[in-house]
Amino acid sequence: MKQLGDVLLERGLATPEQVRDASEEQRRVGRSMGRILVDRGVLSEADLVAALAAQIGLEYLDLAEAVLDPSATSLVPGAVCRRHMVVPVRFEGGRLVIAMADPANVIALDDLRTLARVDLRPVVATRGDVLAAIDRAYRAGDELDSLTTALDADATDAEDLSKVKEVVEEAPIVRFVNLLITQGIQDGASDIHLEPTEHDLRVRFRIDGVLHEVMRSPRSIQSGVVSRLKIMSDINIAERRIPQDGRLSVNAFGKKIDLRVATLPTVWGEKVVMRILDNATAMLDLKDLGFSQGNLERYQQSFTKPYGMILVTGPTGSGKSTTLYSTLHRINRPEVNIITVEDPVEYRLPGINQVQTNTRAGLTFAAALRSILRADPDVVLIGEIRDHETALIAIEAALTGHLVLATLHTNDAPSAVTRLIEMGIEPFLVGSALDCVLAQRLARRLCGKCKELFEPTADMLLAARFPWEPGEPLPRLHRPVGCPACARTGYKGRLALHEVMRVTEAVERLTVERASASSIERVAHGEGMVSLRLDGMAKVLAGVTSLDEILRVVV
Repeated sequence: MKQLGDVLLERGLATPEQVRDASEEQRRVGRSMGRILVDRGVLSEADLVAALAAQIGLEYLDLAEAVLDPSATSLVPGAVCRRHMVVPVRFEGGRLVIAMADPANVIALDDLRTLARVDLRPVVATRGDVLAAIDRAYRAGDELDSLTTALDADATDAEDLSKVKEVVEEAPIVRFVNLLITQGIQDGASDIHLEPTEHDLRVRFRIDGVLHEVMRSPRSIQSGVVSRLKIMSDINIAERRIPQDGRLSVNAFGKKIDLRVATLPTVWGEKVVMRILDNATAMLDLKDLGFSQGNLERYQQSFTKPYGMILVTGPTGSGKSTTLYSTLHRINRPEVNIITVEDPVEYRLPGINQVQTNTRAGLTFAAALRSILRADPDVVLIGEIRDHETALIAIEAALTGHLVLATLHTNDAPSAVTRLIEMGIEPFLVGSALDCVLAQRLARRLCGKCKELFEPTADMLLAARFPWEPGEPLPRLHRPVGCPACARTGYKGRLALHEVMRVTEAVERLTVERASASSIERVAHGEGMVSLRLDGMAKVLAGVTSLDEILRVVV
């Protein structure tokens, strides 16, 4: 059998010097050569697995590109696949192709031969790709469909409140709700929508900012499912005439995930929306959010100051909270007292004092702000500036030595200045307190495995107002294609587009003069502000998103 070093050299994956250095370290510390080269960044995990497969004479398979044959996956239960880290791929010459993370696992091969009753041809794949393929092949959807049928047959009249407790505690309802939430988390959804219609219950997932219909269930199970979710979220199940909200926690895939639940009465019954809150999102570094180098430097100049106001603006679901949490994560130190006022508190952050507003008890944003300013804060985060009183207290806090971070609903950065003045704040106070406005949107990121290069036409670029002049060479851009890795959408993940406006002397002067947002915008552009559209176009040129996606999210 060939040595791993020889295979790496044959495939051009490492230089002789790198192999020699890794071999010496292997003898010195006893670690494997492949793992040493991966840790040094010489090899990727996929490169290492492919080389190891070649070393033992087996084929390496990139499962992200492979289409799994349902007739193959049906032969082996999902639980067995997870236990042995294997997944059936397809039939080839009468043999079942099995992708394995550990091809030396003879016990797994024996179990699979017994179950499938066919000859096997093992191939090698990375552990991560095997797990992802198992998730694709053995989705909760199949079990959800069969559960739906069973529930419809056993449907009980849940309108009878005396019986609703017994109905929603039944195993099928509990399993249906648990599977629904698990599938949403597994698919990377940010929101799960349960919408009653005239004839059925529609389930949709918001994935990468776009809603996808997942299934339609019989209307007869609606009351049981909604009531089960209400009980889990500590919401009043007897009240169906007004909107309500709550919170629940689940353990999925080895970690605790919180969900914010909101109900809304519609003409066909109560709609439920569950926002999936993954704390890993709140702990992202600012560099992971898609900032261009220039925008990140401009933004950093503001939040590293000891006082002043920073506003993050954009529509609902544009990632404002994630940006603010990432900013707090950057400035959170033992010597800094950070207090937040939120409605609701979405993510629990260690080392930060978070206050949940409670309008019924009189704890509004304004009331909470007045109280926390007496609690000696250095940094204050305000979930949203909604009214004159909250805006005024926030401005005064920024003027009295506090760093204030807040969100506001405006279309772009210059509009935030005029919005505060429209709220009744004196222009000279706005100009003095405001230090920076960050406007942002979220665009879908192109799938790295299937995106393709193309040359757009001149008409396409002119219609999109792309930064290109007739006569210049046409740029080469990327567009989505679709593959198994991105569920055939062409996109996987999201990135943010930013517009960072620093409040300079010129902008402050225009603010005091009550100038229009367009006048402020012209001056800000002259001082180096990059608009949301241009930031998006730069990311199109970099090949990370598509022209159509930027046109979808930016006016």
